[in-house]
This record gives sequence, structure tokens and C-alpha cells, in this order.
Amino acid sequence: MADPAKFDFYAMDCYRIAGEDRLAEMYAREVIRSSTNPDGTERKPMRNTEARITLGVVAARAGDLERAVSYGRRALEGDGKSLPSLLMCSKELATLLRERYPTEPEAVSYLDEVRALSAS
Repeated sequence: MADPAKFDFYAMDCYRIAGEDRLAEMYAREVIRSSTNPDGTERKPMRNTEARITLGVVAARAGDLERAVSYGRRALEGDGKSLPSLLMCSKELATLLRERYPTEPEAVSYLDEVRALSAS
């Protein structure tokens, strides 16, 4: 049985993987809201990181490269990140950007950042 406190997080992943972007976005925003203190500090940085990747995937699918890369970069900048987990969850966004925007400088730059992070 899943931890009820993680429902939004799991639902976000399921809807993103299923391509239900509206629901994935809704749950991603809820994950960020519930994992962030009123003063802006993050209680659950890795959940927020994955939620930002989800928002990036949704934006890329909608044709909004600028927003997709912005969310992806914000995820890479997060504190308290677990590199293996970060690389695993960012793989879907990286693949999507590589397939849909292979020659766009903004996408290429972001993909270079992900490659550099994975090499470190």
C-alpha cells in the first residue's frame, strides 16, 4: 500500500508517463505546493525536483521549449539533490528535448548541462 502522503507524487508520475499532461501538471503543482514551506524553503527537494521535471515534460509536449528548459534548469539547480535520482528523472525530459528540438540552441545547451552533470 502506498503512503497516502505521497499520493500526489505518485499520481504525478503516473499521469506524466501515461501522457495525461493536464493531470500531470495539476499534481506536479500540488507536489511543489505541499513540499514547500510558506517562506519558500523546500521540505522535500527531490520531490520538487521531479515535479519540475514533470512540468518541463508537459511544457515540451505542448511546444513550449523555453518553459521546458526553464523547469529543467531549475530542477538541476535544486539543493539536496541525489545525483542518480536526478539523472533518472531528468532522462525523460532530455529524451523529449533531443527528439523534438534537436537543433534548437536552448535545448542543446540544456542537454549539455545534463551531460556535464552526469559526467561529474
